[in-house]
Amino acid sequence: MEVWLWTVIGLLAAAVAALSIKIYLLKKAAKEIEEGFAERLSTDTNTLIDISSGDAHMKKLAGSINRELVRLRVQRHRFSQGDVEIKKAVTNISHDLRTPLTAICGYLDLLECEEKSKEAKRYLAVIRDRTEMLTQLTEELFRYSLVKSEENSLYTEPVSIGRVLEESMAAFYTALSARGITPKVQMPEEKVVRVLDASALRRVFSNLLHNVMKYSDGDLEVTLLETGEVIFANNSSGLDEVQTGRLFDRFYTVASAGNSTGLGLAIARTLVEQMKGTISAEYQEGRLYIRICFPDG
Repeated sequence: MEVWLWTVIGLLAAAVAALSIKIYLLKKAAKEIEEGFAERLSTDTNTLIDISSGDAHMKKLAGSINRELVRLRVQRHRFSQGDVEIKKAVTNISHDLRTPLTAICGYLDLLECEEKSKEAKRYLAVIRDRTEMLTQLTEELFRYSLVKSEENSLYTEPVSIGRVLEESMAAFYTALSARGITPKVQMPEEKVVRVLDASALRRVFSNLLHNVMKYSDGDLEVTLLETGEVIFANNSSGLDEVQTGRLFDRFYTVASAGNSTGLGLAIARTLVEQMKGTISAEYQEGRLYIRICFPDG
């Protein structure tokens, strides 16, 4: 009886040991698949996932993931190639439009000097207005394509955010005053310095101030915090939460925006992200808040 009992115990112990080894090998294979999958998603490599386990099910799983990785790599390459081609096409088209638009504007200037009937003056004013809109859109397209291009490189250096903000506010003071907007600016006593591209930062502030002139009900508060966050806040009855959520979308405009291309905030977002910052917009109780943050380090 004792021999039989010990035999059963020995068999159970061997089975437990075998299962433990099996579970360990399966866990090891699963970890290899997990790490291999994460590595291949984060790097551009043609190598496939390889596992040390000889388990048929784990090998089948690795094979299925490898097939999907190959498909994903092909689709990523197509998307990347197509994105580059689109950027080049937009750059070329916007550049090619500049010459005829310049000629049109020149002939419009000449027409202004000629004798015209009342109807002709009205038609000419409409043509001038549409031409200026097209010129603005072309310029914004050209700038956007340059900002998004891989060749666009930022020159970063220690920059005082407050100083650039003051310069931008001073440059827009007359335009803001013409719309009845008296900005209120708050800054900390100590300088807030970050490693940024000063020219790109000016462009961001410029586009945000253009946005204020389109959507503000007549007020503007700009706050710079010691944390590197800049907040643009103004009342905006012409917006709602849904529209605010789309302000950074390319070519998105609302009826109250006037002659807007819908690219200003998209350019601002791209530049902020290229400088390792974040930008967001929210709408609370009729007030629009746009926040930019450049963390220290």
